[in-house]
Amino acid sequence: MSARFQLVLDGRGLLTVTGDDQRTFLQGLISNDVNRVDATRAIYAGFLTAQGRYLHDFFVTELNGALYLDCESPRLDDLRKRLSLYRLRSKAAVAPATADLAVVAMWGAESLAALDLSDEAGQAKSFHGGIVYVDPRLAALGARAVLPRDGLGKLAEMGFAPGEPAAYEALRLSLGIPDGSRDLPVEKALLLENGFDELHGIDWTKGCYVGQEVTARMKYRGLIRKRLMPVRIDGPAPAAGTPIMLDAEEAGEMRSAAGAFGLALLRLDVVEMAAREAKPLTAGGVNLTPIRPSWAAF
Repeated sequence: MSARFQLVLDGRGLLTVTGDDQRTFLQGLISNDVNRVDATRAIYAGFLTAQGRYLHDFFVTELNGALYLDCESPRLDDLRKRLSLYRLRSKAAVAPATADLAVVAMWGAESLAALDLSDEAGQAKSFHGGIVYVDPRLAALGARAVLPRDGLGKLAEMGFAPGEPAAYEALRLSLGIPDGSRDLPVEKALLLENGFDELHGIDWTKGCYVGQEVTARMKYRGLIRKRLMPVRIDGPAPAAGTPIMLDAEEAGEMRSAAGAFGLALLRLDVVEMAAREAKPLTAGGVNLTPIRPSWAAF
């Protein structure tokens, strides 16, 4: 049985940004450096309110001269409209990609090597009419691709078996990786509380973008008091939004969860208190054990 898997991510959609000003237009809006994107490099980025609060996150790749944004499919039109508000006289157009393209995730033993990719986050290469790349957030998540749907059979020929959405979800949760607006409340979440720095979603030298001032102030003044963390769940998974407690002290709030793992936005001081006193956190009567991700810097 194959230890490598492929999965078309039906919950993802694609926007294209085209035109002579496509890069300068996008560069002033998002948290990462668009000029790093080319046929050999993909990036992960956020798009924020002027107050530095989360609106959207996405992956940016280049294919046939266009920039492609891999984003949440149900919120694709919202992202298109919000970006287009800033277009003004820029020679740039934002539009949905053609329906013949799919977003694919690939993971499992030696999956990157099978695609002739290293473990360098964001490394990309052309692949059968599309582009395949190491997940820019974390290589342990495997690879992603933008591919013509009629080329998906190439992955099967390379030993990638059909994967289950639940298996990919379990991998994401165990690594502590947020999944868009499921884990990042729109117009509320802050990038630095949700791992965007360590997950390569912010460039600190690119210059201004929408929400940059608040994001930079949080980093340089050390204002991060909460973090999104994976938690091990001892019982039924609490619903998203369930308050998390340490005795009578509020510790945070649940985000997405499945099986034995979930994500929670937790106060770091309360997490430290729980560890010091050897007490469990609880949510809806279920015990939770916070796990510090190996990639995290807190």
